[in-house]
Amino acid sequence: QVQLVESGGGLVQAGGSLRLSCVASGLTFSRYLMGWFRQAPGKEREFVARINWSGSTYYADSVKGRFTISRDNAKNTVYLQMNSLKPEDTAVYYCNGHLAVVADTALDYWGQGTQVTVSL
Repeated sequence: QVQLVESGGGLVQAGGSLRLSCVASGLTFSRYLMGWFRQAPGKEREFVARINWSGSTYYADSVKGRFTISRDNAKNTVYLQMNSLKPEDTAVYYCNGHLAVVADTALDYWGQGTQVTVSL
């Protein structure tokens, strides 16, 4: 079965950096649009960044210039390098794999999440 396993979360001071990793198994990784989402306490899950099979990236305005998403198709892994972290970046970060199958139909897989906490 498909599994997405995140790692790399933790506690960091404001201005610090963390690198999240997500290892995928059970799917043809290179075909998937991979993304990171996050959910803060009391808030809805929100988009952070995504990367397609060829390496094209897209970011939420709130993280643009601070976060970098990348992927290694040989290792079935997607990364999120987070620099200049702010307290408002505190959330559970989720890895997502998305594949459009046919019109209006897609496969979506999620990891279990990894906690990122940024202190003042």
